Amino acid sequence: MEKTINRRDFIKTTTATTAGVATLATGITLTTFVNANENPVTNEKRWGMLIDTNRLTETDIDGMVSACQNEHGWGSDKLSTGDQKASWIKKLKVKDTATGRISNLALMCQHCEEPPCVDVCPTNASMKREDGIVLVDKHLCIGCRYCMMACPYEARSFVHEELTDQKEHMPRGKGTVESCTMCVHKVDKGEQPACVASVNSDAVIFGDLYDSSSKINQTLKKVQSTQIRADLNLNTAVRYSGI
Repeated sequence: MEKTINRRDFIKTTTATTAGVATLATGITLTTFVNANENPVTNEKRWGMLIDTNRLTETDIDGMVSACQNEHGWGSDKLSTGDQKASWIKKLKVKDTATGRISNLALMCQHCEEPPCVDVCPTNASMKREDGIVLVDKHLCIGCRYCMMACPYEARSFVHEELTDQKEHMPRGKGTVESCTMCVHKVDKGEQPACVASVNSDAVIFGDLYDSSSKINQTLKKVQSTQIRADLNLNTAVRYSGI
């Protein structure tokens, strides 16, 4: 999905209200999805991403979207259209009205330290792991979509239709909410998220924000970066430079 917005007018919250009945594919559990790591997840790490909009091209973002779709199986919904279609990662064009400069930007769940989606969830389906990754437990999600309304990034999608050919590492279900998982199943095995691996440059850097020796930590010390909607004090794990 591609969208052009004014640099000063960022994303407004969604207005979905109707509750649905969550149905998860038979035989799929959340055990491997939430904690596939042999080592326990702790708060000694916090996974994050730095996106350099000066280096990220439209082709890069298209590749990120495709990689995410292929990895998790969303985007092939034939019946859903428009705002109803799943969108875990979006391609945006952000225009500086003062200079006319347009930046290409990839927007996904920002994995906030203080996630509004978790605060409003009535069933604790929206949750944050100890390492900062924000997830949705599809077994607990009742489809109320409060989390979608609370998210200032419009980063969550609602599944409107029956699903087939699901991937074992990514359970999806009609009547549930979903969003970027930061490829938790890959991260737990020491791998990069699919979207990051698809970019053949340092335009997107992934790593442990707490590790002073990590590439992302070292880069953030050298370059000016920003959080989208920093005024909300959510302390997002996804940072941007060049905007």
